[in-house]
Amino acid sequence: MSDPLTHRRVLRIAVPVVLSNATVPILGAVDTAVVGQMGAAAPIGAVGIGAIILSAIYWIFGFLRMGTTGLAAQAIGAGDQAECVALLSRALMIAAGAGLILIGGQALIFAAAFAVSPAEAQVEDLARGYMAIRIWSAPAAIAVYGITGWLIAQERTGAVLILQVAMNGTNIVLDLWFVLGLGWGVEGVAIATFLAEWTGAALGLWFCRSAFRGVSWRDPARVFDGARLRRMANVNGDILIRSVLLQATFLSFLFLAADLGTVTLAANQVLLQFLYVTSYGLDGFAFAAEALVGQAFGARNPARLRDAVWRATIWGTATAVGLAVAFAVLGPTIIDTMAAAPDVRAAARADLWWIVAVPLVAVWSFMLDGVFIGATRTRDMRNMMAVSFGAYALALALLLPALGNDGLWAALMVSFVVRAVTLAVRYPALERAAG
Repeated sequence: MSDPLTHRRVLRIAVPVVLSNATVPILGAVDTAVVGQMGAAAPIGAVGIGAIILSAIYWIFGFLRMGTTGLAAQAIGAGDQAECVALLSRALMIAAGAGLILIGGQALIFAAAFAVSPAEAQVEDLARGYMAIRIWSAPAAIAVYGITGWLIAQERTGAVLILQVAMNGTNIVLDLWFVLGLGWGVEGVAIATFLAEWTGAALGLWFCRSAFRGVSWRDPARVFDGARLRRMANVNGDILIRSVLLQATFLSFLFLAADLGTVTLAANQVLLQFLYVTSYGLDGFAFAAEALVGQAFGARNPARLRDAVWRATIWGTATAVGLAVAFAVLGPTIIDTMAAAPDVRAAARADLWWIVAVPLVAVWSFMLDGVFIGATRTRDMRNMMAVSFGAYALALALLLPALGNDGLWAALMVSFVVRAVTLAVRYPALERAAG
């Protein structure tokens, strides 16, 4: 905590996260490519829908990453190493319990998923087989959220990068071997992911091995302390509600785009890839804010907190400007590469200016999210997300009928702006609370 806050330190935290995020779309592309070599549509659809269902289920536990980062960073700032270690134990227990519940309830979960999103009989049968294998790595997949959050709190994002590269790299190699080499098909993709997720959890625990050298990780009085458990539950509960509202925003964007016609839907899908790139780029600096703000908050040092916010935001803003320029210059070429249909290309090019604006508008909500997670001011995050979602819904009602797809994009921008403005209004209270 006594180390000086420098721009180099911010970059040391952020850059490995950006590189780590870059491995995510590569894995999805390889999964699709290997089953595509089977020469039939059903396996591709089965892996796609199975992965989406399980990702949506595991995503519910994403609060474990954010909540663990904020709480552990504050414990580090306060010099309470025993509590930092105990937080890792609590996160791992939540992962184990949640994973076992998902394994035990898999039949009900799969039935509910296909009731909501039915598929052709062959696709559903293959998808069920895929998920029945992958569900057994649920404890590992959820544990990686907690481990990642704990490592970020300690600014060990280099370890996070190695973990992600090792996990995704293992998955890719096993994909190629099991499917193309051994001919195991959809089951081969599932087994590859199952082994990769357990490999990732094992490697993550190895990175956390220093936590298990003392007794704090297995001290029942501390690990099961009622006040600390309630605080962790409150923080994670707030983040979960906030994340559900955020997910509802993007899902409704997709559903409403479908109502505007196939071409508009396809064009928006292409443009959303730029939004995902924006997220991958800005996440690193938001994570840096989480760790540094959390440590300053735990140390009760408002001046250091302000410095952390300032330095992380400078780099986040610079990245946003760089992305906007890159999208403006390279966007048309990227669109033409991603979409072969002339009408889809034309529609995406016409709306490219919205994507150029996205990094410049969204950067403030990304950075403030990181600040508020680090300070564990999660009630503010939850409440301001609710206000943002309400503003988004109102903007949709007013703009979508009049402007069509432009109204849809404008409403999304409104959600970013309102979330940033409302969190900014709450920032002075956050800084006072650090004193």
